[in-house]
Amino acid sequence: MQTWTTIPDKTAWGVGPWVDEPDRAQWVDETTNLTCLAKRNSLMGNWCGYVGVPHDHPWHGLDYTDERVTAEVHGGLTYSDACQEGPEPIEKRICHIPEPGEPDDLWWFGWDCGHWMDMSPGYLSRCPEEFSTLVGGYRAQYRTLDYVRSECAALAKQLAETGA
Repeated sequence: MQTWTTIPDKTAWGVGPWVDEPDRAQWVDETTNLTCLAKRNSLMGNWCGYVGVPHDHPWHGLDYTDERVTAEVHGGLTYSDACQEGPEPIEKRICHIPEPGEPDDLWWFGWDCGHWMDMSPGYLSRCPEEFSTLVGGYRAQYRTLDYVRSECAALAKQLAETGA
């Protein structure tokens, strides 16, 4: 697994697992051989997870809202697109560094841990009163990189079964 730290100062977010976690990770799922990506939202601090499918996958190029896209993941799919191009470093984009022999034209399906009952440390540090109101007294949970990896594996399995 390749990891990067892209947010230089998380001290305003307080103490938590995010302090020692990287802010981006890329790996190939061992079961499906699909590329996975986890990227922290730099403002809110929550994780977003992505799984890329190759050009020959039946969902390559489909929007996540398309009725044929039926994958289930934490909070539901919230993203689909090709690798992002741009002037910023790849660590800050939704794209991957292809391994040897791996295609570079992946179509990404993504989701995020920024839903009700998900604790986002950046958001909490900016709006503590609003955050406590939004969760209605329930204890929100921070979703770790390990959690994101597990959800990416589940999404990868669904995508692989669809492409089989």
